[in-house]
Amino acid sequence: MEEYPTGFRFYPTEEELISFYLHNQLHGLKQDKIHRVIPVLHIFDTEPWNLPQLAGELCREDREQWFFFAPLQEREARGGRPSRSMATGYWKATGSPRYVYSSDNKVIGVKKSMVFYVGKAPTGRKTQWKLNEYRAIELSPTKPNSTSSNISIPKLRYEFTLCRVYVVSGSSRAFDRRPPKAMAGETTIQGGDNAAISRGGGCGDASSSGVVAANVGSSHQWETASLEGPIWDWEQLDWL
Repeated sequence: MEEYPTGFRFYPTEEELISFYLHNQLHGLKQDKIHRVIPVLHIFDTEPWNLPQLAGELCREDREQWFFFAPLQEREARGGRPSRSMATGYWKATGSPRYVYSSDNKVIGVKKSMVFYVGKAPTGRKTQWKLNEYRAIELSPTKPNSTSSNISIPKLRYEFTLCRVYVVSGSSRAFDRRPPKAMAGETTIQGGDNAAISRGGGCGDASSSGVVAANVGSSHQWETASLEGPIWDWEQLDWL
């Protein structure tokens, strides 16, 4: 993979994180390159201040944010709730899960935000460490008894989540933006080399040229089809 000079950094949008990186991880594609910036790690077994040194080899010098693929926990696979606690503290969810939209205003994933607390719940001390956890949404085949043959059922993928860990700095970032308005027409999402690079830091980009199909259906499908399983079951503040 081409190495990028000093002055470039890995700076993806939320759309790129889900539509390119997380989808490729879920489908087992481009992993040798992608894992150089987003490695696989059981992130909730490690204190947040130890995570930067475990980041991808091209992103260890970053001082703002670090990315990881977190595999499904065994207790989740057995139907239990995920563990977000460790010896020194715990991650606590803030607010409710939110949809992540593509640049043409289509729902492509779900985002959950957390804050790390030092100590034991519920009396822990809040820190400046935060985490955004992303799950991808994909369309499954239409159910046989569906009243409309042209509607596929959207569902969350649980095999991997993509986690962005960062320290609160008070500055706004490009990946937090929401498209101001829908764009006309159907499009595909580009995952090219230039999509996730901007000037300013010490981290290279691992994306390779190509197109990832990430159209998860037009907006009217989301008015008539719901996710398989309510997302509020995924968002539980009493995990511990």
